[in-house]
Amino acid sequence: MEKIIGFIGAGNMGSAMAGGMISSGLIKKENIIFSDINEEALEKINKNLGVETTTDNIRVADKADIIILAVKPNLYKTVIDEINDSIKDNSIIISIAAGVTVSNIENYFGREIKLARTMPNTPALVKEGMTALMPNNKLTWEEIKEIKSLLGTFGKVEIVEEKLIDSVIAVSGSSPAYVFMLIEAMGDAGVLEGMARDKAYYFAAQAVLGAAKMVLETGEHPGKLKDMVCSPGGTTIEAVAKLEERGFKSAVIEAMRVCAEKSRNM
Repeated sequence: MEKIIGFIGAGNMGSAMAGGMISSGLIKKENIIFSDINEEALEKINKNLGVETTTDNIRVADKADIIILAVKPNLYKTVIDEINDSIKDNSIIISIAAGVTVSNIENYFGREIKLARTMPNTPALVKEGMTALMPNNKLTWEEIKEIKSLLGTFGKVEIVEEKLIDSVIAVSGSSPAYVFMLIEAMGDAGVLEGMARDKAYYFAAQAVLGAAKMVLETGEHPGKLKDMVCSPGGTTIEAVAKLEERGFKSAVIEAMRVCAEKSRNM
């Protein structure tokens, strides 16, 4: 893809996205530029990825064909006000912020723009991200496919309706934190049973990875896969019964409900 990709904001997510684009071979490092007010963050990006960096957001807007707004939601209006005059009619804007809608961003620009709102998650750091893509009606199908290709360099991508964004945040955007808590708890239990902590986390994390892969690759209902592990009178059903007794599933559902509610109220 012979496009210039510009990132405004040099945080972990932007770095992960750019790293995926480069390692996939889709985008050359010479065709990526980052801006940020934090020069230390820019030095880290330059050292790790070898891309061009600048403290000037307008330089990114002038140079890039696709501009990824990788700043905090509360900075969107300020950044857009700064770069608005430099955004060309055929420039594509990609948003990765929670709580900033397509309509919000279009209003900040005050004119028609080509815009894709996205919601990636932190496993993008290891190229196993899950990204929701919500294009506005100014993007052509070819441009949407191009954006999907970019986002696909660091994980999976699905187009969703923007009205589902709060569900996406609960199910995918925030959920790595729940899984990390599960792995931590499994590791603690392993230590309690005599395993070394590093080994306990390794076994737990690989079990979670393998279980997730089974869901994705078999297409079977998770409940059916769970039943396959539960032999009559065996160890697993004993553990499952205790989890049900303690409200495991209802606790997860309630946590995700409040997560979605928080997203709606941002």
